[in-house]
Amino acid sequence: MVELEPIAVGTELGAELPARRIEVTLNGPYEVFGGLPLTPVTIVETPYGEPIDFRRGEPFATGERYTLCRCGRSATKPFCDASHERVGFDGTETADRTPRSERARLIRWHDVAFTDDQPLCTHAGYCGNRTTDVWTMVRSSDDPDVREALERMVGLCPSGRLIMEPRPDDDPPGPAPGEIPPEILLEADGPIWVRGDVAILAGDGSTWERRERVALCRCGRSANKPFCNGTHDEVGFRDGSH
Repeated sequence: MVELEPIAVGTELGAELPARRIEVTLNGPYEVFGGLPLTPVTIVETPYGEPIDFRRGEPFATGERYTLCRCGRSATKPFCDASHERVGFDGTETADRTPRSERARLIRWHDVAFTDDQPLCTHAGYCGNRTTDVWTMVRSSDDPDVREALERMVGLCPSGRLIMEPRPDDDPPGPAPGEIPPEILLEADGPIWVRGDVAILAGDGSTWERRERVALCRCGRSANKPFCNGTHDEVGFRDGSH
């Protein structure tokens, strides 16, 4: 599991801030710093509706700093138009601050293992299909084909709920720690995917635990703010991208 050292961020004058960061403002939008690329993505599904990949669209033109809607009501999505002030948006951050390493379950079968941090789930659906899921597949992961499929499915998890553990005699699957390019992806009618080494600052100035895959709520209705918990599907959130 990728573990990035937290950055100590104070609220006192002159405290140093990381260049690549997202600031969760109090009852307001996400302020993005560091020129992070912003790209829409569409989920690729099988004829049975099973998510198996994602497709990138044309990147948005952004500068070094831009502001993304968090309340879900902006008329200029994905960007903020101050609708949070008009609707009285309550953006209270309620997510558990316990470190992932203490909260996640370890799922192991022989020398294949992944960790599962259920509160981070966005219900993206990459972890299963109409016949099986990663929790079942791990028991058959001695088969190289099953293991490869398992690693791909876990690697597609946008929130970091699921993360493969490296095997003692093998290279870690996917990019090595720190090699995922920092960027922001916008799931159509879904959350904001934050990838790579990007700091996320809470409204009180503290730093959320650093992870290389994070899904931020943008429907405004998650019970796990600032993170997505899949509520966008329940409330029928639409971002106007299609």
